[in-house]
Amino acid sequence: MYSDKIEGLFGSLKISASGLAAQRRRLNNIAENLANINTTRTSEGGPYQRKITIITEINRKTRFWKSLAKARLEVTTPRIGHRGVESQGDERNFSGVQATDVRDGSPPILKYDPTHPDADQFGYVKMPNINIVKEMTNMITAQRAYEANVTVIKATKDMARKALEI
Repeated sequence: MYSDKIEGLFGSLKISASGLAAQRRRLNNIAENLANINTTRTSEGGPYQRKITIITEINRKTRFWKSLAKARLEVTTPRIGHRGVESQGDERNFSGVQATDVRDGSPPILKYDPTHPDADQFGYVKMPNINIVKEMTNMITAQRAYEANVTVIKATKDMARKALEI
């Protein structure tokens, strides 16, 4: 019973730490998108393509998912790049989230600028399809999610400290 409490304590820290890493990666991609908002030529050829971060859970073997399976409800979630081995007997197998970088497949924006060195024969330049308002909004939500994970870690640390004082 005591080891379950300790495992739960460290499990919550592990989950929050994976959330911190995922949001940090998301913030890095947003910063890269903003830095390359006017990049018309890349090493791959063509304009810079916007990067987005997809955050998925690492494992679905939790009590919640098992209860849904018992109720015969079909729930699907996107899962990209599964890591780890699923345990058949453990109900507490949720181990956090993972971040995957994906290039946005949206077409570039055509901007008329015949003086630009990358302009085509009609004077149009292919610009990255990056909306600064959308990127700033995503940055704020990523920052808030990061702060929420920091708050969980601080609360967990405070609970552990109070438990040791008893």
